[in-house]
Amino acid sequence: MADALAFRGARVGIHYNRSDTDAAALANAIEKKGGQAALIQGDLSHPEDCARVVEEAVRKLGTLHLLVNNAAVFFKTPLMQTTEKEWDQLLDINLKGPFFCSQAAARVMRDDGGKIINITDWAAARPYANYLPYCISKAGLITLTKGLARALAPKITVNAIALGAMLLPEEYDEEEKKGIIQQTPMQRIGSPDDVVNALLYLIEGGDFITGSTITLDGGRTIA
Repeated sequence: MADALAFRGARVGIHYNRSDTDAAALANAIEKKGGQAALIQGDLSHPEDCARVVEEAVRKLGTLHLLVNNAAVFFKTPLMQTTEKEWDQLLDINLKGPFFCSQAAARVMRDDGGKIINITDWAAARPYANYLPYCISKAGLITLTKGLARALAPKITVNAIALGAMLLPEEYDEEEKKGIIQQTPMQRIGSPDDVVNALLYLIEGGDFITGSTITLDGGRTIA
């Protein structure tokens, strides 16, 4: 997503928490192609870091017209073994972080306008039994999208993209991959290009859409 936006001339702020090497590699790749990218570190489970990340983006890039809330954690939490620490980690990063990043971004965008796009999950509608806190956080993100859209209209649009199977966990074997494909009406796994296309629609062609969620799941929600 960052690469696609930079290719179209956007000055991109790349947030990271601990993945400094990967973030730097992405920034270098963008700059080698003539784009502009700024690295911004922060732990988005802390509201003060959310505010600082937005402030640094504005300082390094000059302004802010778009926020993509993409940072998230995902791990198994069987119901009877889930701890409060795991609950807090999933809800803090996946839901509290987008709330406070959006709050900080809206303060910058409210005069000239802008767009906020939240990356959520199709499992918000059909939750996985062993990932309930994660699914709850993503369902909350859809509600947050609707609430922000009402609160920030008409200057700022807020939408979400709900992802199905895209980049599968590395531990999945071939049988598990085949099983997911068989359960998907489109009979394939999604790709990063699918996500980018939805993102670009919301940025470049979605001026009359707000509070909505585009579901990219290959039809699994209706299967």
